Amino acid sequence: MRHAMTGQAAGGSGASRAAGEPLRGVPEVEEFARRCFAPAPGDQVGAELEFLIFDRADPARQVPMDRVGRAVPALTGGSRVTYEPGGQIELSGPAGPPAEAIDRLAADVAAVRTAFAEDGLVLGGVGLDPLRPARRQLRQPRYDAMAEFLGRPYGPLMMCSTASVQVNVDLGERPGVRWERARLLGPVLTAAFANSPLSRGRPCGWMSGRQAVWENLDPTRTAPVPASGDPAAAWAAYLLDARLMLVREDEHHYRAVGDGSTFRDWLGGAGERPPTPDDLAYHATTVFPPVRPRGWLEIRYLDAQHPDDWPVCVAVTHALIADDRAADAALSAAEPVAGLAEVAARCGLTDPRLARAAEACFRAAVEALPRLGASPALVAAVSGFAARYVSAGRSPAADLMDLMADPGRRLPAWLSGEGRA
Repeated sequence: MRHAMTGQAAGGSGASRAAGEPLRGVPEVEEFARRCFAPAPGDQVGAELEFLIFDRADPARQVPMDRVGRAVPALTGGSRVTYEPGGQIELSGPAGPPAEAIDRLAADVAAVRTAFAEDGLVLGGVGLDPLRPARRQLRQPRYDAMAEFLGRPYGPLMMCSTASVQVNVDLGERPGVRWERARLLGPVLTAAFANSPLSRGRPCGWMSGRQAVWENLDPTRTAPVPASGDPAAAWAAYLLDARLMLVREDEHHYRAVGDGSTFRDWLGGAGERPPTPDDLAYHATTVFPPVRPRGWLEIRYLDAQHPDDWPVCVAVTHALIADDRAADAALSAAEPVAGLAEVAARCGLTDPRLARAAEACFRAAVEALPRLGASPALVAAVSGFAARYVSAGRSPAADLMDLMADPGRRLPAWLSGEGRA
């Protein structure tokens, strides 16, 4: 979201000519893609945190959104509060220097946790709902069209039962370098923060069941952008060849596109009218590769984390992309496992190759964080996470697996922090 980074999303109303005029062809799509990779001096980070909401007394009960909304307190850190279709809450913190951005968002997360606890609610940091079936609560035209396009069962699961940590990183003066780092680190960081092994009260067979859901959605919009010496050209081709999900007729009307046509088809004459720059910019918001360029990098492959642990996720991801020394060390370890994305989601750090790579990456991050202005407390939190999970070859998902003996009693305690070792 724009709130999480300072710049305007590339290709929006600031395009070079009237946004309502028809696009003139593929070169304009390529121009849009290049704006998504424009160098951005500075080194800010933003984070968007999604959480499932549980009733402490009955974690298998769906929590109505109006109850959640009444419980949300005033926030002093500047975070924007929104909701996902299943009622998941999202806190989008303002972008800033890493230490400041994390501190401000942490203050808001703490305020929400406290207010929710007073109302008997638990802020659940887990990537896939471990107990409840998918049920949509939020009815908006965009979501109606999206649900029609995605279909069952994975569309409702993605929309209503998943939660993530999204880390937004400035592109810096060498956008292609940071883009490649974010891509190559995907399997290692997916495994290190895998945190969604349960569905409907049973193991789902993946350490990151959330990633398994994404694997089963439309691959033209969820697969990684292919590796290329020219990432902007690869991004343009990705946008052109992604299927059209929906067309925005106006702010209240969206039309699902179910004929399999792509944006390239639309640009070539299919459809009732030619696409405009606004249509292209909107289409770009409906594709969800693991790393998405928007004038900054959206890192989208991370499961939601326990409310105590998400700062570790943000700090490590940012350090390994933004700090050159840390990135060099991390990529040396990550490149040999760069093709193991599915293994990372399925096995997490139980795979010894990924575990070794994660250890090297966390060492590099711990060394880099003081250079990036991190507080001793944040460095200690990263070191503690590494000792508890990474060095043990254990993803956070393993904690949830341990709860299977009595999930109804122990799961809400774990989610609230009371049941952690």
